[in-house]
Amino acid sequence: MPDWIGAMQAVVDQYARTSAALGAEFYDAQRAAARATGPFTVPVADPPPAEQSEASLRWATKDVWPRDPEEATPAQLQPLEARLEQAEKKAEQVAQKLVADTGRGTVRAAVRRDRAAVGYARAAALGACAFCKLLAARGMVYKAETVDFRSHDGCHCGPIPVFKGQRFELSPQASEWERLYQEYAAPYPGDQPRRFRRALAEHDSNPLPGSN
Repeated sequence: MPDWIGAMQAVVDQYARTSAALGAEFYDAQRAAARATGPFTVPVADPPPAEQSEASLRWATKDVWPRDPEEATPAQLQPLEARLEQAEKKAEQVAQKLVADTGRGTVRAAVRRDRAAVGYARAAALGACAFCKLLAARGMVYKAETVDFRSHDGCHCGPIPVFKGQRFELSPQASEWERLYQEYAAPYPGDQPRRFRRALAEHDSNPLPGSN
């Protein structure tokens, strides 16, 4: 296990550096397109700490190890082949998140430090979950001092920086998600998440994961 974690850490570090560099390039391109004034150098994020990667990878593989039937979870009672297959999927998702978070962190850190930036919006993949689509539909509501960019394993969302004097507009897809939320979910406090998921499953041209 330590050898595997060490090898995975090397892979995560390599691609995390690439993710950070791409995040910096993306930020510079968005800044130039917005004609933001003043010099600024994007602070490139470091790869995730080794202890974070190890904890995430151990979580992804925890069901592989046999347990006493009285203490085992349903997943730990599956045949070894099934447990290994699930562990592989979780490890891939964990590694993807660690890598992508480095690029996302680079953009967010730049927004916080750049005097020309006012905040960021969330860009969600077309096949994203309901949670991510809802946050993307909110537009530019995340201020420069916002601490957290909430992502999950397998998440392909990213922050889009917005600058002073720039008018941010939702993408056509995010506009559609916002319309669905306002029509099918907003009028029902307390039941909005469930109704929004149902509206996406029934009316969105890009179905939710697992809804096919």
